[in-house]
Amino acid sequence: MNVVISAQENPPEEQGPEVTEARALEISRELSTRQTAIENIQSDLGIYDPSLIEAYGDMGRFYSELEDYENAIRLYTEALQIARINTGLYSPQQIPILDSLIEANSRSTDWQEVDDFQELYYLINSRIYELTEIEYIAAAEIYGAWKLRVVRENLLDQSRFSLLSTAENLSDFYARTIQRLELIPDVRREDLITVIYGKSQADLTLARVVASTPYSAFEGTESQFISQVRCTNVRTVSGQVTRQCYTVQVENPRYRLSQRDAKRFALQRHTREISRSIERLEGIKNTSSELTSGERQEIDNQIALLVAESEQLVRSSGRLF
Repeated sequence: MNVVISAQENPPEEQGPEVTEARALEISRELSTRQTAIENIQSDLGIYDPSLIEAYGDMGRFYSELEDYENAIRLYTEALQIARINTGLYSPQQIPILDSLIEANSRSTDWQEVDDFQELYYLINSRIYELTEIEYIAAAEIYGAWKLRVVRENLLDQSRFSLLSTAENLSDFYARTIQRLELIPDVRREDLITVIYGKSQADLTLARVVASTPYSAFEGTESQFISQVRCTNVRTVSGQVTRQCYTVQVENPRYRLSQRDAKRFALQRHTREISRSIERLEGIKNTSSELTSGERQEIDNQIALLVAESEQLVRSSGRLF
């Protein structure tokens, strides 16, 4: 029996140098062809012609397939610039380009760039879609999930204080989104489940960070230092004893207590927010006629996890305080 092995079946390390050279030549020719096409469009139609959006995007995807993310990002950025010139600052045409930029920068682990493009992605979606549209809700979910990852993995190498601030902003973002959506009659309550769960995760992350942060990192409500008058007896050169007094700054013993209180109040605030999310989820589950049994079970599972986590944090805080 004759066995035929195709080139694809050979591991890369077993392929001969002629195969590697042929592939390199093929890639070089493909890149040259695409670059020539772009230059022809620029020459015939101008450097801002809308057809360049697709041309840059296609070449960027080719570079991404080659795992050359630096060049891919460069071309996607060109495509985004052309799109903004031709379609305005906020347009649907920019969304797939931003998806590609986020993906390429994620591959190259440039998290600050990813964060910047995630901000722009949400901003554009919030401008072109109404709150009632599923596209807006999906964009809000994507944005929230990214920010939650930023906090959990500290992708931006933030200080503890900055992480707390980012998580606080995320919780506030979810709160505003939920509040606005709840006021719109056309929005199905079932569509809020993912957003509510996202807020609960943000508040849970906040509570964990607060619980693990030393109380000394919190700003107390009392003055850190107080003035005290201290007196001492001093003998003069003539032999007389006089009493001399002076004022010194000493640490206020109540300041540390107020720091502990500040930490306790912060933790309680976040666990209360988790409880509110649980109440919302239970309300939707108990009143909805559209949820399947599987969806109801998923809500129960999420609630059980939130209850267990928040109770553990409360117990831990009780031991700490």
